Amino acid sequence: MKLHELSPAPGSVKESKRIGRGHGSGQGKTAGKGHKGQKARSGGSIRPGFEGGQTTLARRIPKRGFNNIFRTEYAVVNVSDLNSFVDGTVVDTELLKASGLIKKELDGVKVLGNGELTKNLTVKAAKFSAAAKEKIEKAGGKAEVM
Repeated sequence: MKLHELSPAPGSVKESKRIGRGHGSGQGKTAGKGHKGQKARSGGSIRPGFEGGQTTLARRIPKRGFNNIFRTEYAVVNVSDLNSFVDGTVVDTELLKASGLIKKELDGVKVLGNGELTKNLTVKAAKFSAAAKEKIEKAGGKAEVM
């Protein structure tokens, strides 16, 4: 194989459409833009949301609510998810992230009490629901607030 024998994979290279190059091309004269009007002009396209001069929907509808920048958001894990760990394991945020139970740490991890726990685990998290704490301790484990 030589350099001059190389060619791209079939179907990977597409010829660009040559617009406005005579009647025979099928894209001549008006170049597929129809006759006159705003969309036929150079640089002529209407921005998204433009309603012909009428006040746009985004400005007609009132603003509502606000985003609290001081809000704490927790990554949540249910008690039933903790069954995947071996007895006697110390479960913390690093281990949860490594096992794929949480994607982002956010402002900490909160353990919720959905499901049943059969393993004896020491769970370290930022917050626990009352039900989760009860289920962890009932299974013989410890719930430690970090």
